[in-house]
Amino acid sequence: MMFTPAELLEINTLLTPENKIVILTHYNPDGDAIGSSLGLKHYLKAKGIFAEVIVPNDFPKFLKWMPEAKKALIAEYKRKVASDLIHEADVIFCLDFNSPSRIGLLGDWLTNAKGKKILIDHHQQPEKFDFVYSDTVIPATCQMIYHLIEAMDDEKLVNKDIAECLYTGIMTDTGGFRFRSTSATTHRIIANLIEKGADPAIITSSTWDTNTVSRLHLLALILGRIEVVKDGTVAVLYLTREELKEYGFQKGDTEGFVNYGLSILGVKMAAFFMEDLYEDFIKISFRSKDDMDVNQFSRKYFSGGGHINAAGGKSNESLQDTIETFKKRIEGEENL
Repeated sequence: MMFTPAELLEINTLLTPENKIVILTHYNPDGDAIGSSLGLKHYLKAKGIFAEVIVPNDFPKFLKWMPEAKKALIAEYKRKVASDLIHEADVIFCLDFNSPSRIGLLGDWLTNAKGKKILIDHHQQPEKFDFVYSDTVIPATCQMIYHLIEAMDDEKLVNKDIAECLYTGIMTDTGGFRFRSTSATTHRIIANLIEKGADPAIITSSTWDTNTVSRLHLLALILGRIEVVKDGTVAVLYLTREELKEYGFQKGDTEGFVNYGLSILGVKMAAFFMEDLYEDFIKISFRSKDDMDVNQFSRKYFSGGGHINAAGGKSNESLQDTIETFKKRIEGEENL
């Protein structure tokens, strides 16, 4: 739920030009992570307050068109600078993650930091922070940032930069406004953001019309071998490390691939398995429809989590063994 009036008042007293403020988001940042971080940064800037955005690792090029995206500090490249900023911060905004374990090398720094920690997130089971705004019904953290601006009575400060960032995050985390979590309130906020300067055509083109030849080769590869199991209700997709190398994989190239499995008639769940390019583990993306809970499935079997219809996980088995393990477990789940 939204911060209480007393919490909002206390947070507002912390938001001063004199205080050092940093904004953190999760490992492998996506559109909602970057959009919410930059949207909050531009909102604070409109209030005359500077904030530093710090991300654990680099993020896809198709998100770097957003205002000041290239100014985000990438911790994996500048560890000492990032560490010092977090430890010296008076206020630390934690966006789009529910636990320090979700932010890679920033996790320990955040845990040991002295600054006030403010969580704004829509994932399930958030851990304890000094201030918590958690709502699993809201489809994107960017929408929550807009609600925070509303609660602060600062809608008048929403400008084109804020609008573009928040629109992008809502668009990407709702799959182009088609996931069931997209509400009438979401659409009203989108309308407000358009009125504030967000151009849907430009944002969509800048974010999604950016395919590389390598991405299309990889997409063609997985589409040619999609497997459907569990009586046609579950789709399985995968990519090997060798294939990623062969086609010159770049960060973000596989974004959205799992959704192609979910688009198959009769499929209610899709799972995409990919060998990490550098380390010996398997990254897994789950998507589902209706009440099929991939969050609980991922937590139960693959050390992951997320949302009811979108979750991630990992495996330390080989790719082949991971897929076989998945098939056995999915067949044994009566509720999936």
